[in-house]
Amino acid sequence: MSDKSEPETTETTVLIGQVLKPRGLKGELKVYPLTDDPRRFLALGEVTLRGGGTEEVLSVRQAVAGDGKMVYLTLAGIGSQEAAAKYRGFEVRVPRAQAAPLAPGRWYYYELEGMDVFDGGVWLGKLERILETGANDVYIVRGGAGEICVPALKTVVRRVDVPGRRMDVDLPPGLR
Repeated sequence: MSDKSEPETTETTVLIGQVLKPRGLKGELKVYPLTDDPRRFLALGEVTLRGGGTEEVLSVRQAVAGDGKMVYLTLAGIGSQEAAAKYRGFEVRVPRAQAAPLAPGRWYYYELEGMDVFDGGVWLGKLERILETGANDVYIVRGGAGEICVPALKTVVRRVDVPGRRMDVDLPPGLR
């Protein structure tokens, strides 16, 4: 129901990758994509490097063998291996408006976190964080009754109103 694509956000940007290391002598950056679809990098015109500034994207390529899903970026102003090495560990971000659209019924974590959660009209608390468990995500809701773990299942999460910052759930017996 939620989507780990671009898992972290600030007021204006969304995290889509992390620079691992320089590659080659001309300043190419090896980036680990933090998005479900690494092809989204192919359409980028510029990126913001967290801890640095906004940089123009000169070229993008994806690994076709070996490490499989890695992306390699060449950015304006980074023309050597030494210059690229300074960006090791930096976050690669894009403006929030450039976040890839999701299918209906799916939301980015940043859209859900902070929502008020209700069960049968009774306020349970605010969705504080989302745990990835493998089978399904779990929404951690904290309110007056303490912490509640809500499974992110269609049978439990009945309605999500992103603009209204509200989620309605139907908790199974014994979960509350």
